[in-house]
Amino acid sequence: MDKMAVTGGAGFIGSNLAEHLLSQGHEVLLIDNFSTGRESNLKLWAERAGDRVKLLRADVNETEKLRHAFRGVLYVFHQAAIPSVPRSIEDPKGTESSNINGSLSLLLAARDAGVRRVVLASSSSVYGDDHNLLQVEDPVGRPHSPYALSKSVGEQYCRLFYELYGLETVCLRYFNVFGPRQDPKSEYAAVIPRFCTRLLGGKRPTIYGDGEQSRDFTYVANVVEANWRAATHAGAAGEVFNIGCGIQTSLNQLIGILNGILDIRLEPIYEPARKGDIRHSFADVKKAERVLDFHPAIDLQEGLKRVVGWYREHPEDIHGVA
Repeated sequence: MDKMAVTGGAGFIGSNLAEHLLSQGHEVLLIDNFSTGRESNLKLWAERAGDRVKLLRADVNETEKLRHAFRGVLYVFHQAAIPSVPRSIEDPKGTESSNINGSLSLLLAARDAGVRRVVLASSSSVYGDDHNLLQVEDPVGRPHSPYALSKSVGEQYCRLFYELYGLETVCLRYFNVFGPRQDPKSEYAAVIPRFCTRLLGGKRPTIYGDGEQSRDFTYVANVVEANWRAATHAGAAGEVFNIGCGIQTSLNQLIGILNGILDIRLEPIYEPARKGDIRHSFADVKKAERVLDFHPAIDLQEGLKRVVGWYREHPEDIHGVA
């Protein structure tokens, strides 16, 4: 039984990842300051794990706490972040503190504690104004938001810590992850939980822009699998990988798929496009396939059916969605 640590362990992706690690028999340390993480994400599965799961209420900027907590930890999965482009535009200082300074703090603690490998959650937003329709890991464009910049800086710190100090690091550029436990109520909520919960509540969803902007939507279980492969594959150290499905879907198409799953017909409301949003996001996943042997097991249609089922079973997440 190995010991793992998941920062942002009470968040959407972090809690799904931690639950999977526990199901594989590992010991898991959850680290979260609950600025965006939710206690409800830990109920039942964390209790069932008993002594194999520990919760540390801490901020990733608390280097000394992390240094102590990481003793004996084999892999650190760094999911903690302020995960919103609009929020980063409104509060760039807060994004810098959490995403840049926090990542540096974590890397220092992991280095000093003798952690074998850190897997960093990066983002497709680092591609910025890269005008290639299909995004390949190198090169990237100019970031459009403080959030995108913070993820790019985090990647550079990971590269430096691997080259200078020998701390193994892997960066995963997530492409629009969705799935159970994603909070639809925040004003910064991602598009799929907002669309799902509004449609389930009989309300028309809002699209910012003309709806022809496209994304590579990726179900969370695929991302969990990618994290494990990034932690355990010898050839992954020092590398950056796109994690998506390699399929392009517009927001208008997404609304059509959800209407079909729900057997309804609710047209979206169109509002002006938001600052910082990129037009298209489309992952070239060949590198992840080649190096990590990563192949997404759950496609968009199946993932959306699972998410719709999740929100139907958790009506508290639908109530109060604006």
